Amino acid sequence: MEDILSLTKEELCAAVTEMGEKSFRAKQIYEWLHFKKVTDFSQMSNISAQFRDELSKKFCIKSLKIKKRLVSNIDNTVKYLYGLDDGQAVESVLMEYKHGSSLCISSQVGCRMGCKFCASTIAGWVRNLAPSEMLLQIYETERDSGRRVDSIVMMGIGEPLDNFDNVVKFLDILNSDGEAMSLRHLSLSTCGVVDKIYKLAELKLGVTLSISLHAATDEKRSAIMPINNRYNLNQLMTACDDYFKATGRRISFEYSLIEGVNDTDSDADELISLIGRRNCHINLIPINEIKERDFKKSRFVERFQKRLTSAGLNATVRRTLGADINAACGQLRRDSL
Repeated sequence: MEDILSLTKEELCAAVTEMGEKSFRAKQIYEWLHFKKVTDFSQMSNISAQFRDELSKKFCIKSLKIKKRLVSNIDNTVKYLYGLDDGQAVESVLMEYKHGSSLCISSQVGCRMGCKFCASTIAGWVRNLAPSEMLLQIYETERDSGRRVDSIVMMGIGEPLDNFDNVVKFLDILNSDGEAMSLRHLSLSTCGVVDKIYKLAELKLGVTLSISLHAATDEKRSAIMPINNRYNLNQLMTACDDYFKATGRRISFEYSLIEGVNDTDSDADELISLIGRRNCHINLIPINEIKERDFKKSRFVERFQKRLTSAGLNATVRRTLGADINAACGQLRRDSL
């Protein structure tokens, strides 16, 4: 059966009229699915019983199952391991900030980018998530937590731009009419899939682009991020400049500080030189240590930040959330395998 939650409003309208119903039925169904977030066609009370029966024969409403839930005793961060229909699992993390609740979601089962410091890529790539499976991470988290999700970070398991078409459909549905979330409240993190950055820029969706940078020279970046062998730093920074020109949205650069790898004064100076006078934000991240790698958390985060800010760059240190539940992406799924 067809996955109805993955249909855009236009696709749903076409499907409904093909079934012999008026187009306004599509709007009613869409509201039941994405605003009232029902889990069964029988709950759609303003749709006739006969048409609900026809819908249930043609479509399915997917669901996620909570396989594991970890709640931080430090800051109320909640980490979910969601089970999918095929037995696979992905992670989502709900975080509390002064401005509201933010949810970090996954876009793939596993990842093929091979970044050396990331737990998500250790078990390899399995498959892309459907738009419905990305949406359901939001819907199920809101249902379980009782909290409204105010912003989305696509920084969980997977590389969003490696699942480009499904991610764009997810954004389309998320940004639909009614109680929709503005895409200005969504940040998409990429390791630097340059050709897809250009495609995303053309769509002018208003999404904040976060670049997983982590090194400021090609030699160092290629050693920890294989994507740099395909798209070097010059190509990546040019694509970022194009994205800013096309959208007006400031780029965020993520930089995980690894002891003895990318955290020296000279590394900071190379980063200053690379960024130049760009209108951007640098998010410094104390790396999360994982047992399969020898990388250690840097002791020089504050010194690194001060060197950047002294050069006039906007650089902040990411607040560590859920430290007592290993809230960094990939760890819970890895442990369950």
